[in-house]
Amino acid sequence: QVQLVESGGGLVQAGGSLRLSCAASGRTLSEYAMAWFRQAPGKEREFVAWIFWGSGGTLYTRSVKGRFTISRDNDKNTVDLQMNSLKLEDTAVYYCAAKSASSLFYEDPSRYPYWGQGTQVTVSS
Repeated sequence: QVQLVESGGGLVQAGGSLRLSCAASGRTLSEYAMAWFRQAPGKEREFVAWIFWGSGGTLYTRSVKGRFTISRDNDKNTVDLQMNSLKLEDTAVYYCAAKSASSLFYEDPSRYPYWGQGTQVTVSS
């Protein structure tokens, strides 16, 4: 079992920055891959970024490349999402998720058995 708790959401103006954090606990985290997803009202949950806890390798969805950075802190057992140059369309509930350490199906939320409760990010004009 893996437990995930997100923090750091809030309201920010377009062009601003926010940093989300996901505190992870449970089984040997080096065996897992972590990801951030988001879900806007009326839309499906979509993949944002992925990191393999062991090597630190990362993957991003095209719309956030160059603006968002996913990272992990092995000492604190946290996975962060630094979000810069935020746009109105980044408004969503952001979720942290974990699955076995494979990049296969990394964009598919149904492949992730562990989820946090979500944190709201609202970008205003």
